[in-house]
Amino acid sequence: MDQAENSVRAGQVDNALIAFRDAAVADPTQKDPWVRTAQLEFDRTHYARAIVAAEEAMQRDPDDIVADGILTVSGFRIANHSLQRLQGRGALASETARREAETLANTLRETMGPAILAEPEPARTSRRSARTSTPRSQPAASAPAAEERAPATPAPAPRSGADPFKNIGGN
Repeated sequence: MDQAENSVRAGQVDNALIAFRDAAVADPTQKDPWVRTAQLEFDRTHYARAIVAAEEAMQRDPDDIVADGILTVSGFRIANHSLQRLQGRGALASETARREAETLANTLRETMGPAILAEPEPARTSRRSARTSTPRSQPAASAPAAEERAPATPAPAPRSGADPFKNIGGN
């Protein structure tokens, strides 16, 4: 493990991955080589490989929050990419794809609340909504009221360099 971590510090990720694999073979009961492999693969945007390594870690420790986070976020990123690709080809019209998308949407609603997939508000074309200034007789809207509304479009996926685990505690 020390050799692998030294390779990571030296920026030699490929060598580190080999060393972590060797450490996993040397002691198959340890989750640490798998967690670190998952982290490195995630950072390289190799989400499928990150998922495989995270699954290995979770077989050894089902409560590992880092491995679980990598597994979850990697899965979201793969699903997002796949949906965008299918949408571009018009393939989401198939019954199978639609059924799976609905299942995913329902799971997201149940897990994260109904606002996560809220319909965007329809654009108003009335003269009143086209105003850019607030009438003098009415106070200006407060900033918190604007924050309470659900965004019209989902937030973009964080860049691969972003740390999706910054708010998750370690083991």
